[in-house]
Amino acid sequence: MTEPDLFALEAVVVAQPKRSRWRRYRGPVLAVSTVEGTPLAEVTDTGTDHKHFVLTRTSGEFVVRIEKRSWSDPFEQFGPVRFHFSDGADREAGTAGARGLIKSRQLSLRTERGRRLLLTRQGLSVEWHLTEADPAPGPAPEILGRVTMSTIDPWLGLQQYVVDMALSLDASERQTIVASVICLHLIRRPPGEGTAVV
Repeated sequence: MTEPDLFALEAVVVAQPKRSRWRRYRGPVLAVSTVEGTPLAEVTDTGTDHKHFVLTRTSGEFVVRIEKRSWSDPFEQFGPVRFHFSDGADREAGTAGARGLIKSRQLSLRTERGRRLLLTRQGLSVEWHLTEADPAPGPAPEILGRVTMSTIDPWLGLQQYVVDMALSLDASERQTIVASVICLHLIRRPPGEGTAVV
């Protein structure tokens, strides 16, 4: 059976893999799958400082590298945080950034081709909307995608994000969006810390 094209899909799920409650977990940080549960890719932490991550397909093929850049401790929580995406040739493939005390409220995205998008949380809900950073005049900006978060293991607090994307988005834009949802999780649940943030 042929593996679905990760960035041709209109919806994917980004989730923390299930694990034992009693043993130290050493697997990938996140897994990406179809809505039906077919594995597509995984995210691994490639450094001890929790600032370098790689998204690879289940076949082992490299997709994108994610590098976190922020102020050094102890001021990291107060300053802006920025994630840079790069491809296999080490070319920039987009960025995501957040600022403020509640950084998960809004992420500013820039795609590989320079399109600027916003991923914004709707109040205190579990949903984020994807819109243009500079929308055309009108009553409300067009929603280009939605990210819906849920807890899949209340005991361990494991999270998953269902990412719905508009048909009008191309593959490179969808790559930026999926990478940005990974960043959103890294902001909300930093590796090495046991407590989720809102």
